[in-house]
Amino acid sequence: MTDLVKRNLAEIVTEEELDELLKANKHAVTYCGYETSGPVHIGTLVAVNKQIDFMKAGLKVKVLFADVHTRLNRKGSEEWIEDMIEYWRECFIGAGLKAEFLIGSQFQFEKKYIKDVFELGLNSTLNRALRSMQEVARDVENAHVSQIIYPLMQAVDIKALKVDIAHGGMEQRKIHMLARETLPSIGFKAPVCVHNPLLCSLQGPQVKMSSSKPETMISLDETPDSIRKKVNGAYCPQEKEGNPILEISKLLLFPALNSIEVKRPEKFGGDVKYESFEKLEEDYLNKKLHPADLKKTVAESLVEMLEPVRSHLEKKGIEYKKAY
Repeated sequence: MTDLVKRNLAEIVTEEELDELLKANKHAVTYCGYETSGPVHIGTLVAVNKQIDFMKAGLKVKVLFADVHTRLNRKGSEEWIEDMIEYWRECFIGAGLKAEFLIGSQFQFEKKYIKDVFELGLNSTLNRALRSMQEVARDVENAHVSQIIYPLMQAVDIKALKVDIAHGGMEQRKIHMLARETLPSIGFKAPVCVHNPLLCSLQGPQVKMSSSKPETMISLDETPDSIRKKVNGAYCPQEKEGNPILEISKLLLFPALNSIEVKRPEKFGGDVKYESFEKLEEDYLNKKLHPADLKKTVAESLVEMLEPVRSHLEKKGIEYKKAY
């Protein structure tokens, strides 16, 4: 159980607290919040797969579709953001996540919730709140007041949802640290915080993966041909750091598929089945596995892994709608 909870995490704050929590409560509550803007892509799937790990480990998993936060972060109109919630939920269900799905606007306007936000405002400086948003805010250099309210609400979400483990990508770290510092002032414990790594852009570490830049990411409902084309054109140096194809293998394919098979002619070494990412990485770095063979294998494995999502959305008649 503990190994499943901890695998493929970039950081645990703190590991000792997590161990104590899991020992005392095998059904601890964990949550992750998502802004409902843009297509759901494989970067988001890293967090979803981590929640599937939590689910398999027996934790109580909550997903917050943070529609109010999305609006506060200036990611679209209120109507469009609300329309996106069903698409996001069905993407997660298609990916195999069985969680309690919640919508921020259903509880974030309650009197007690707003009072807690105000109290945290009294206990947080403007600079501290703004600093916590550095990796999250749209155009942080010209941040709006709404984006200062954002992290305070995120902290109060943890209390309102009775969360034991706050989960997110590494970009959420500063907000979570603010929550750990301030939540005791409104009568709630500091949560354990766990952070999954962020998936590198298909164009390499110099370019951030973003749903607004289709060339940097692969959406969960991408067509097989488009997946193959994007992976084939992806940045893939024969080195470990900043390699999106290796990261996809480690963070998505092996946790979901357990193994992947490289198919190649005998003159290039023949077919080989990898039961672990470590062995695949070793062969790749030692140039026993060619980048072209790795890309082809990753593309076909992604097509296989994402097929249930595509089928589920088609069955439901749901598709991503651009902002209007």
